[in-house]
Amino acid sequence: MAPAAMGRAILPAVPDNRLVNERDEALLRRAIELAARAGQAGERPFGSLLVAADGTVLVEDHNTVNSERDISAHPELKLARWAARELTPDTAANVTMYTSCQPCGMCATAIETAGLGRVVFALSADQFFALVPAGSARRPVRYDGPALLAEASEPVRRHHPTFTESPAD
Repeated sequence: MAPAAMGRAILPAVPDNRLVNERDEALLRRAIELAARAGQAGERPFGSLLVAADGTVLVEDHNTVNSERDISAHPELKLARWAARELTPDTAANVTMYTSCQPCGMCATAIETAGLGRVVFALSADQFFALVPAGSARRPVRYDGPALLAEASEPVRRHHPTFTESPAD
């Protein structure tokens, strides 16, 4: 399912010294509505939207991990991919993502790579996990490394010829 393009303004920008202003709160409420819809549809309850600097909603989506049988079908990742395809770097830098929950590591990396300028979220990751029943937590994964640093560095050096640091083995 492709993210839904919107093209409608929610509220005008409101200059404010707070980190989150009234316009942000209204747009967060939309993300929460999308999350609620996802939950009602049998999906995990997450929703996100991208908003241009003028307040125009560019695109919105919700989690579709279950229906698509795709563990990466997070709304934040889908919208970051949309932004990387559809927006110029200058435009992306002036776009804000509003999302019902703090993006996971996978989504945060995609958001940074897409060059989005700002993310506003409702629940922090800690708040989310405090709400999730203990039995539904994911199993920890063991990560071993780094290893073979000199060998692994070569493709990076070739791709980034200005890279001059030598990793310690």
